[in-house]
Amino acid sequence: MPPPRLLPQCPGRGVPLFSAIVFLLLSAALCAPGATTTEPPANPSPDRWAIDYTSGVLWKVGGGATPLTYVLAPQIISVLCPPIRRVPFAGGTLTLRSRLSLLLEPIITGPETYFLGTAAAGDLEWRSPSGQFACFFASGGGFGWMDSRGYEVKGAQGQDFNLNWLINGGLRIRTRGDWQCSASLYFQHISNRGMDKVNPGLNALGPMLGLSRKF
Repeated sequence: MPPPRLLPQCPGRGVPLFSAIVFLLLSAALCAPGATTTEPPANPSPDRWAIDYTSGVLWKVGGGATPLTYVLAPQIISVLCPPIRRVPFAGGTLTLRSRLSLLLEPIITGPETYFLGTAAAGDLEWRSPSGQFACFFASGGGFGWMDSRGYEVKGAQGQDFNLNWLINGGLRIRTRGDWQCSASLYFQHISNRGMDKVNPGLNALGPMLGLSRKF
């Protein structure tokens, strides 16, 4: 009887801790008392582009056929386009815009070690009258690649090329000038949609922290 196969280990197991330290330092610098000298306007630069970096941890949740435990540490860089539509709503402003993302996701626990992909999403945001606080909801999808192990480990993903689908919702708070911090809950589905006979799929859910700036 052959010895049991050890699952490969990802070299990026310190990513979640590193990301948490980075965000704590950046948040402290941006939100420190006296960081701003004047009260920002209610609706700062609404028609500009923005770049956003988010990081977090996702755990495998129910659904899909894989019995394996997965933990991912997504590092996501996004470009937010100028608003497609903006209307007054509930005393604040409702804004719809597009979001294009690069997904860099080390797999901390699981037979694979990474997922690299892209995604496009619609981003719907309600911003308060003061402009300091906003709620947002985004949904979309794309494609990407991983080092699949489905023919070596039962329950692993069947092929390298996969499709992804996401839902992301949370809060944004403007800190200094054109900077914003965010906290959200992120859901992601990865599968090959039956392009390979091995297709357990992966559903993952977890918290994300973000930092963005308008340009």
